[in-house]
Amino acid sequence: MGEPITVRVVDAQLPRSSDRQLVQVAVGVLIRSDDAFLLTSRPEGKAYAGYWEFPGGKLEACETVAQALQRELHEEIGISIEDCVAWKTEQIDYPHALVQLNFCKVRRWSGELQMREAQLYTWQQLPVTVKPVLPGTLPVLEWFAQERSFLGRTVAE
Repeated sequence: MGEPITVRVVDAQLPRSSDRQLVQVAVGVLIRSDDAFLLTSRPEGKAYAGYWEFPGGKLEACETVAQALQRELHEEIGISIEDCVAWKTEQIDYPHALVQLNFCKVRRWSGELQMREAQLYTWQQLPVTVKPVLPGTLPVLEWFAQERSFLGRTVAE
């Protein structure tokens, strides 16, 4: 059995519909050899537009997390991943959606970054310097802080 899945509630004061289904999302945590990680901005027209996040997207019917991540990263940022290591899972309860984020570490990919949804991108280290950061991104920054012995420092505000 794996670790229990934490549910983080975002904007708890806002209403939610009772018929929301849990949406499975594959999330790519691209990490360069210098340990910098890729964040992209959410495109205009999407919930939380302009917030910074790790790239990825919803699983389609019959897709595995790895297959969805390969497809999404090619569609969104123009790369092909060469490895994908399942890392951690987190559930986020947003007012507009209930999502299960399946985070995968990606250390090898091919192709040049192309922001195909007119989003921005940045390579970051801890503590991140871009704001605002999407709530679903914060757990990863916390995990990085634990892994990299940055305990006691603020990773995002």
